[in-house]
Amino acid sequence: MTNMAEDLKAESRLLGTGLPPSTAEEDRRTERRRSPREQKKRTTDLVIYAALVVLVVALMVPFIWMVSSSLKENNQVLTVPIQWIPSEFVWSNYTDIWTRIPMMGYLQNSLYLAVIITCLQVLTGSLAAYGFSKVRFPGRDVLFLCYIGTIAVPWQAYMVPQYIMMQNLGLTNSFNALILLQAFGAFGVFLMRQYYMTIPDELCEAARIDGLSEYGIWARVILPLSKPALASLALLTFVNTWNDYMGPFIYLTSNRLWTVQLGLRSFVGQFDAEYAMIMTGSVISVIPILAIFLIGQRYFIQGIATSGMKG
Repeated sequence: MTNMAEDLKAESRLLGTGLPPSTAEEDRRTERRRSPREQKKRTTDLVIYAALVVLVVALMVPFIWMVSSSLKENNQVLTVPIQWIPSEFVWSNYTDIWTRIPMMGYLQNSLYLAVIITCLQVLTGSLAAYGFSKVRFPGRDVLFLCYIGTIAVPWQAYMVPQYIMMQNLGLTNSFNALILLQAFGAFGVFLMRQYYMTIPDELCEAARIDGLSEYGIWARVILPLSKPALASLALLTFVNTWNDYMGPFIYLTSNRLWTVQLGLRSFVGQFDAEYAMIMTGSVISVIPILAIFLIGQRYFIQGIATSGMKG
């Protein structure tokens, strides 16, 4: 009698759910089977998020130290242990640096080079990538592999021959040498070509049938569809050019042509260095990069995420 009563109670509970007894029992079994898996997934997600937080903090430490050092006296920058919060904030560093060195001129030179080289690399990279992805000609893939293979060759291997060439052409101590050498980039061609491969070839064929030339297809069909990749290439090129030290150091000898990276060397003497002012200049030089990244981060992330979808 007791077992019969328990069965009746269980059946009534199942009927109260609005489901047949067999269906409700099956759902409960599925829930029990799913619960350990969901718990394991949640634990894994927490571990991943915790690791990402630790990684972000580790990456932010140098930047935080740079900002903190820019607000200290020079003799307080390299103290041990590190004083993360200055005992007295020296805000005057951010006003003194403009009079100590021609900071505005250095920033203008860096901006000029970064904008010109970025525009040229986007133009040449997108044109070459269109040819390697949408135009069929003999040896296309072999030529592309050979061109991309130059990425593996370190710049130091051909740095001296390049300088001799620029010197023979009379382009040293001018922006023209840097612009000419950096107007073309294999990485930009690779990035744009990978993105162009995700665009259906049928669009180009339809445009050719309508009478568009290859340049017309590139300008009126491909480029409007490639804004994320163009933004990614532009941002990467701008940052790389802005932060370039060796190129301007080799080719620019006149102080009026120095970029901000070279200009900060003015605070390095033969026996000592003004680290507080160097950190102040570094913070100022980071601001344009940060602003550009915040403005174009949506296109940048989308371009990087989609550039490798199709090889």
